[in-house]
Amino acid sequence: MLGASDMHFGARDNMVMPGRARNMGDGWETRRRRGPGFDWAVIRLGAPGAISRIEIDTNHYKGKYTESAYDEGCLAPSASLDRLATEAWREILPRTPMRPHYRHFFSKEIAKAGPVTHVRLNIFPDGGISRLRVYGTLATA
Repeated sequence: MLGASDMHFGARDNMVMPGRARNMGDGWETRRRRGPGFDWAVIRLGAPGAISRIEIDTNHYKGKYTESAYDEGCLAPSASLDRLATEAWREILPRTPMRPHYRHFFSKEIAKAGPVTHVRLNIFPDGGISRLRVYGTLATA
């Protein structure tokens, strides 16, 4: 994980831990947002690749799950978090409603965005995500 907009209750790195979350403290949870906007977290993939499947798990988040989420990707090898702010992000998963305490799997909804090195999870307006999994195929050189 490279960064996140907020880590009030849970660390962003928890989203990429193995297995399912043991409790709410084992996920990424943001504080309640009182104004406009949304929260986000950025992960760097192990290698450039084309995304084919995404899992967003809200396990244990029953009252504090996020209302909806969408994912974007960009191709920016070795970019810093600051530089990623100016990169052109492409939609991978459109904004999709989330359910509490549920494993969401997406494959048909994934847009062909080409190879990406980073994925940004955007959650509206705030909330908790226990795990984020991104699957795909390595980009050919």
